[in-house]
Amino acid sequence: MTIRIATLVIFGILLLVSPARTHAQPPDDDGYRMWLRYDLIADADVLAGYRNALQRIAVSGGGDVLQSAAGELATGLSGLLGREIPVSDAVDGDGTILIGTPDGSAAVRSLGLADRLEPLGRDGFLIDRTTVGGRDVIVVAGNTDAGVLYGVFHLLRQLQMHRPLDALPTAQAPKVDLRIVNHWDNLNRRSVERGYGGLSLWEWGSLPEYRNPRYTDYARINASIGINATVINNVNADPRMLTDQFLEKTAVLADMFRPWGIRLYLSVNFDSPRRIGGLKTADPLDPDVRAWWRERVERIYSYIPDFGGFLVKADSEGQPGPQGYGRTHADGANMLADALEPHGGIVMWRAFVYRPEQGDRFREAYDEFVPLDGQFHENVIVQVKNGPIDFQPREPFSPLFGAMEKTNTMLELQVTQEYFGFAMHLAYMGTLFSEVLQADTYARGEGSTVGRVIDGSVFGYRRTGMAAVINPGTDRNWTGHPFVQSSWYAFGRLAWDHTLAPEAIADEWIRMTFSNDPRVVEPVKDIMMMSREAGVNYRSPIGLTHLYAQGHHYGPAPWHARSGRPDWTAVYYHRADRDGIGFDRTATGSNAVEQYHEPVAAIFRDLEKIPDEYLLWFHRVPWDHRMKSGRTLWNELVHKYYEGVEQVREMQRLWDSVEGLVDRYRFEQVKALLRVQERDAIRWRDSCVLYFQTFSGQPIPDGYEKPAHSLEHYRSLETTTYVPDTWYNQPPPGVPD
Repeated sequence: MTIRIATLVIFGILLLVSPARTHAQPPDDDGYRMWLRYDLIADADVLAGYRNALQRIAVSGGGDVLQSAAGELATGLSGLLGREIPVSDAVDGDGTILIGTPDGSAAVRSLGLADRLEPLGRDGFLIDRTTVGGRDVIVVAGNTDAGVLYGVFHLLRQLQMHRPLDALPTAQAPKVDLRIVNHWDNLNRRSVERGYGGLSLWEWGSLPEYRNPRYTDYARINASIGINATVINNVNADPRMLTDQFLEKTAVLADMFRPWGIRLYLSVNFDSPRRIGGLKTADPLDPDVRAWWRERVERIYSYIPDFGGFLVKADSEGQPGPQGYGRTHADGANMLADALEPHGGIVMWRAFVYRPEQGDRFREAYDEFVPLDGQFHENVIVQVKNGPIDFQPREPFSPLFGAMEKTNTMLELQVTQEYFGFAMHLAYMGTLFSEVLQADTYARGEGSTVGRVIDGSVFGYRRTGMAAVINPGTDRNWTGHPFVQSSWYAFGRLAWDHTLAPEAIADEWIRMTFSNDPRVVEPVKDIMMMSREAGVNYRSPIGLTHLYAQGHHYGPAPWHARSGRPDWTAVYYHRADRDGIGFDRTATGSNAVEQYHEPVAAIFRDLEKIPDEYLLWFHRVPWDHRMKSGRTLWNELVHKYYEGVEQVREMQRLWDSVEGLVDRYRFEQVKALLRVQERDAIRWRDSCVLYFQTFSGQPIPDGYEKPAHSLEHYRSLETTTYVPDTWYNQPPPGVPD
């Protein structure tokens, strides 16, 4: 039998197989392969054991997705074991890896796995060691080809980490159905909003004629961590995405993603019936508008038969929506859901909304959406950011989680480092993601974590999902900073299983991306596990938030007081004066704390019980308020800012310790970027400490290095420092670039 191996990934996709080379230091790696590095196993004992047990692949039946699985397995084993792995449609001897479904493979069916596979659902998989016709085999089976694909990637992951074969047997199923990545890519000049890894991946000018192999590489990367869907364009959507010109281009991307189990979705502009449809209104209750959307949806499915549906940002930050016609979010979402429903499509309606007249932006999403609970159609999912403001370095979990019992609700996270130093800083987001997923809402008593809310365990949601804004670009390593890859990886792993520990995920990523050598694994893991907290400390400790220069969100500007609206300023959030600092969200303030279930609300409203990291989110306190450490608030604030800088310096020391143990290319790149991060962390520290000192009137305690410059100097940097952001730094109109 001739096995068609999904565009023959054996010979090149992601340049997976590197020639075996013997060097004291590993050969250079530009990061393109990310964690899918199938290099020859250097440990002789591990290699010998794997070679004896993994000799051939048997696969039969199935379609393109199963062929992708077979090709991936052949490519991975060939690279890891350093020899060609034959693929056939029969179990020809011991050491066979049998992959397939009971429906497609007689050999798999003969194992009687139906009862074990049934509870694993569409995407789950089973890996076990057994015998077929007296032959010793490892079976990777699923109810569908997609399940087999995820099982293959799991098997290869274990081999990359040198896990013993005795530990292989496993049965897994994802905890949420929709595991989706969101791109904020624009049609104009291939810019990417909040993208720091280069220009947009999508070459609209050469599509549909040119199918860049990078599109397949992108799909493989996502599939390897269980991601099964993608939204390819910005939520600030260009209506042209729905025209035939772009649907023809988009269909090519869908064709290239499909063999890897990736379903394509689009962000849509709510005003499209007027902008490109020639109608005079976009009122969701207008019959002509509803008819227009039905026709457009029919047209989309004529190009992309398995189209997933729409992501919508409406009535937010100037984007049009149903409220402009006196209608509700439910009216708008349900209109689109009705058009998609005959085709099996869904609507993801973002809850990121806030109005200028709202006294506390924190309250807005809850106040707008909770009254609509139960009014959304079954094929609508409300997509909620992890916190109530906007992907800040630390936020309390959004009170919408646990508040909408009758409305499918999914979690939105951010991998792209909009508020974490772009592609200049090292910040592993696995700890942030896990922090929100493990937060207990108490919606149905103790144990009602955000993770269990979104996976349907708490309220029985029929549609479940997690989304992340990823924004990879044309940079060779996809993400700019090599360690941003770790957050992409962490999202996929946590979307598959939100109970995984971020430290265990970091361990996997390091072993697959750099080395299994404990001299690398342990210090790099230490770096990753402290990196997010370091970023919080030198930017916005103790519950401060949104102290950024406006527009680009790169450097500090805690003094920022004028903007198009109050909640686009820093002073709106910190409210510092001589008497104290912080936003009162208790009953004496905005009372946003009432949006949480008890006992969460009781903890947040009580000065004695609230964790320090959330203090200034919910309380306005005097500068001499006594913290849990025993320090005054002012001294604790200074301590945290300085601690953040010291943590970056510790990250530098730890990274220096792996010199010679990881490849020179990435070692030098990360080393240089850590110097940038130290420079920026000092700027953040000194800017914020000197600024808040103007209100506290207190000295920087002894023992801390004093700022090198005056506050006026740091304020001047807000407008004079270059911002490394390809989206923000567009030339003014009429200026050649």
